[in-house]
Amino acid sequence: MDYVEIDCAKIDTGRLKRKGYSEVVYCECKTTEQLIEIFKTFKNNNQNALGTRASIEQFKALKKELPEIKYNSEARTLSLIQKPIAKTGEIAICCAGTGDIPIALEAKETAEFFGSNVKCYFDIGIAGIHRLIDKIEEIKCANVIIALAGMEGALPSVIAGMVDIPVIAVPTSIGYGSSFKGITALFAMLNSCAEGITVVNIDNGFGAGYSANQINCLIAKGKNR
Repeated sequence: MDYVEIDCAKIDTGRLKRKGYSEVVYCECKTTEQLIEIFKTFKNNNQNALGTRASIEQFKALKKELPEIKYNSEARTLSLIQKPIAKTGEIAICCAGTGDIPIALEAKETAEFFGSNVKCYFDIGIAGIHRLIDKIEEIKCANVIIALAGMEGALPSVIAGMVDIPVIAVPTSIGYGSSFKGITALFAMLNSCAEGITVVNIDNGFGAGYSANQINCLIAKGKNR
């Protein structure tokens, strides 16, 4: 059987073999008791485990039962590392403003957990586009770019027009009233005329980090053949 059944969940322990990446735990809607049981199951099966959207209260409860668990308070991620993680390639994470950093860090934690090297470029939005231009040659060295923006969501389009590598766009819920909690940025990114952009859901740093890691690892393997 490729999963472990516990009271509250069926832990997909076979996913690592099937997909190359272990199951990830979405923590926001779970009780601390459920999370303790889930993470203990990963530990007992000698698998690394990542949790997203976790609260500080959930972390403190887990820490008592699993002292080795780590928490990134900005990214709201939990990580239980039992096997060393070898990292390859490079992902560039670019966010328009400081308000986008928590989502950018969720992407970073995800990509690093699954085996990518990551470089972050914060506060390089188009309101001061010279800040992006100063870093664009470094950014071009990556295998894939994650670009995050709220407000009007223009940063991914600008970056995609300057590079020849894939860009994963993340609309964030940062902005004033007419940004509609990220809807405006989402529509702008979906309607971009710059080629090579793929768009994930609003504030979905995890989804961007996961997809970017898959692309990066495939490219890195190709370069190393």
